Amino acid sequence: MGNGCNRWKTIDRLYPLLSAAIFVLLAFCFVFADARLSASAAQMPEIQRRGYIKIAVKDNLRPLAFRDARGQLQGLEIDLAKALTVDLLGKEDSVRLQPVTNQDRLSAVLEDKVDIAIARVTATSSRARLVSFSVPYYFDGAALVTKDNTVQQLSHLTKRKIAVLDRSSTIASVRYYLPSAELVGVDSYQAAIALLEKDAVAAFAADGSVLSGLVQQYRQYRILPNKLSTEPLSVVMPKGLQYDELRRRVNVAIARYIDSGWLQERIKYWGLPTKNGNWGLATGE
Repeated sequence: MGNGCNRWKTIDRLYPLLSAAIFVLLAFCFVFADARLSASAAQMPEIQRRGYIKIAVKDNLRPLAFRDARGQLQGLEIDLAKALTVDLLGKEDSVRLQPVTNQDRLSAVLEDKVDIAIARVTATSSRARLVSFSVPYYFDGAALVTKDNTVQQLSHLTKRKIAVLDRSSTIASVRYYLPSAELVGVDSYQAAIALLEKDAVAAFAADGSVLSGLVQQYRQYRILPNKLSTEPLSVVMPKGLQYDELRRRVNVAIARYIDSGWLQERIKYWGLPTKNGNWGLATGE
């Protein structure tokens, strides 16, 4: 009985030491893992040493980033990627463009597959917990497209049928501005176009940047001038103090593009809505 009590007393004395050792071990593991994650992306000096920058882009999102008839990447975001490359490394051909899906836009940066991403990423507070965002290079937002000549303004769609992508954030915007409209869910842009062609719906609500590409391909369509929401598109960059130089140089460059009017000229060139809210057709590819 005495020996048993002594053993428990010994364990009681060792318990705090064991707990402290386990805590230190776990803390070390977390710090080590965090260090591995934070050190995964290339810092500015490393990018300069290797002589090129890897940028994630879209390749099927006209007019932001798409392939032309020759298979070459074109669009506003491609122009921005090339301009930033010149600012960071001195020459345009020092960029390696990596097409990504929507699902991979953030993970490509987090997993060191690219250095930054310019792939129609909306800057949100939830995403900002994982990555850093540049100053916005473009303000997108929900809009409406139609080929119905009786629809000239938003009020003409009251109690009309409007196609929306299933589970999209656009649904809330349409309900806010047109609470009496009948929303028809679709699973793709192609499905929405099919409904428009059959006059089964009066309009289709989606991201304005995407709709501007649609009207460039289908000239019978036009976009109503009203924006239903505003969404800042920004360059995605890694978090961490070690990436301050990269983030600073990207932000300074974009601010200069805005101040000089270059960015606004490219927005107009690619047929995206300008500051005055007008929607245009792309003047070149």
